[in-house]
Amino acid sequence: MTSLAAASRLGFAGFVESPVVELRPNPTESDLQVVIRAAYRQIFGNSYVMESQRLTSAESLLRQREIGVKDFVRALGQSQLYREKYFYSNQQTRFVELNYKHFLGRAPYDQSEISYHIELYNQQGYEAEINSYIDSAEYQENFGNSIVPYYIGFASQRSQKTVGFTRFFQLYRGYANSDDAQSTGNRSKLSRELAQNSASAIRPASATQAVVGVSGGNRGQFYRVQVLQGASAGHTARVRQSNMEYLVPYEQLSRKLQQINQMGGKVTNIALA
Repeated sequence: MTSLAAASRLGFAGFVESPVVELRPNPTESDLQVVIRAAYRQIFGNSYVMESQRLTSAESLLRQREIGVKDFVRALGQSQLYREKYFYSNQQTRFVELNYKHFLGRAPYDQSEISYHIELYNQQGYEAEINSYIDSAEYQENFGNSIVPYYIGFASQRSQKTVGFTRFFQLYRGYANSDDAQSTGNRSKLSRELAQNSASAIRPASATQAVVGVSGGNRGQFYRVQVLQGASAGHTARVRQSNMEYLVPYEQLSRKLQQINQMGGKVTNIALA
């Protein structure tokens, strides 16, 4: 399990501190609401779901214990709302990436996993594609019938490949970020890495997230700030971008990030020196 200190620096402490959400026997209405909210958050990638968009029929079946958490998750994934948010509006590879994230809580490990699911959809259709995650042995082993899926990609798990940890950060862009509001839009985030069988370095979700991640730092600590530097705002000529690195004391970190932003730079990584 990742330590809380490391999780804070990398920007996912909120998930480490959150308990696993499980529907236990004889739940109260309050217990049911916790499960329902957690399922919507996980399966819809933290995107906002309006009251009128909620699957009231599936919620009612769960409340009456006619279905369990597993089939409630299935209903969310098979819903028209999920199709509109993640199927119709995304490239096929991106759709598969998000399915791995939402239903299995991890990133794809290799290109063969992407190819398998694309072929499955082409041969058997949308419902078979969604069911393939929920009915898998992996889903059953990690979540069973009563646990809401969660991000196992942040922790060391039995049978989990190490590369899954680094790749998961390409799909995760901050605790408050949603999967239908990311800067890369509907494009795949992992297609190049998977095709090359490589892994990128772990980077905080953004400069802002990085500041949150080191907010518990101490005076006297130094941070190494890596920057992709281009033309400053006042230049109109085309200027070649270059990689730069700054060694910044903790108490000056916030101000330095503001200066970098004003100069047109892009922070690519922040780490303890």
